[in-house]
Amino acid sequence: MAVGQAPAPGVRGSGASGDPTPRNSTRQVVLASLVGTSIEFYDFYVYATAAVLVFPHLFFPAGDPTAATLQSLATFAIAFVARPVGSALFGHFGDRIGRKSTLVASLLTMGISTVLIGLLPGYEQIGVVAPLLLALCRFGQGLGLGGEWGGAALLATENAPAGKRAFFGTFPQLGAPIGFFFANGLFLLLSEFMDDATFLSWGWRVPFLVSAVLVVVGLWVRLSMHETPAFAKVVARNERAKVPFARVFRSDLKALVLGTFIMLATYVLFYLMTVFSLSYGTAKTGLGYERSQFLVMLLVGVVFFGLTVPLAGWLADRYGRRPTLIFTTVAIIVFGLLLGPWFGADSGVATVTFLIVGLGLMGMTFGPMGAVLPELFPTAVRYTGASVSYNLASLLGASVAPYIATWLASSYGLGWVGVYLAAMAAITLIALIISRETRETSIEH
Repeated sequence: MAVGQAPAPGVRGSGASGDPTPRNSTRQVVLASLVGTSIEFYDFYVYATAAVLVFPHLFFPAGDPTAATLQSLATFAIAFVARPVGSALFGHFGDRIGRKSTLVASLLTMGISTVLIGLLPGYEQIGVVAPLLLALCRFGQGLGLGGEWGGAALLATENAPAGKRAFFGTFPQLGAPIGFFFANGLFLLLSEFMDDATFLSWGWRVPFLVSAVLVVVGLWVRLSMHETPAFAKVVARNERAKVPFARVFRSDLKALVLGTFIMLATYVLFYLMTVFSLSYGTAKTGLGYERSQFLVMLLVGVVFFGLTVPLAGWLADRYGRRPTLIFTTVAIIVFGLLLGPWFGADSGVATVTFLIVGLGLMGMTFGPMGAVLPELFPTAVRYTGASVSYNLASLLGASVAPYIATWLASSYGLGWVGVYLAAMAAITLIALIISRETRETSIEH
């Protein structure tokens, strides 16, 4: 900053260190990145679970159950169309006005959309307007989550000490298993204490309405944060991009493409292990488990998801991002080729071990992404670049994964679902081989 120039708004000097903004404590970083993403992923997974268990019965015409499930999964996919839009929108403001304010806005967008879903009337009350309103609220969920992840990842990595960036980057990643655990755990509790008629009448609304309380908690935590040091220096040097989205495509297109395909296998794996497995596992034409029984199995698997996320971050700091992810991606290809006989064995032990291994691999591939994607982009466009690549991968992978897997399983058999997963993981493997190692990259480059 030039002599006599006033500090940028929201940026305070820190004395002898010369750092233009106060440092956030580790506790603040953990809480703000973890609590926010846990709430956002909770909201997202509440919808994913309801899309399989509830919405086919309430928001679509009675008739073919498979057709209703596919229609419900189609509304599930709408959010993934919205997520790249949200990443561009919130990424613009995240790179222009700061990480903190943008994260507050994304959390509000997601929370309001989720609460509104819990208030919607069904198809019997308002006819075709019901699925249209459901789709609109789902779009709002996607818009909010599109801006959430990138900001939370930057909040963690841009505040990380030297040599621990990948481990700090796992804080927002832990929001995924935590959010999933609480979303499905709440559905499980409601299923245990309500009969099916009560649950379908009003019980399913409770997880959506609970989001209002969670959002208030998340806002309180995030409003106490300071801006990240890396972004504060960009502001002080007057280096902010005028149109971050355009600059990313002009100057960092290779990083954007590689980041998208590096995330592809992660998304396909996760939504096969959660949405598709729940649908197939509880369907009479699938494995035929009771809803509550399969949710318990899923929750066991999610525990291993949560345990492997920080492990993967530690390995990525110690041995590098590329080696950790290449090894994991090869393991996902092998897992995909074994998916048919393993998941289709019609055995409780086989089902639980399948979910444990699959979700454990999910933690291993998801954990380092909180550092890898931000490290691909310079500070001035990092929010936009990391968010867009993350959410383009969601559009290419997660949005269609449950639909494609359901269609493949019903048309050609369960084994082809595994081939689909292995093929997507092979694309990720190629992207990892082409990409550069980012462990030594300066977060302020």
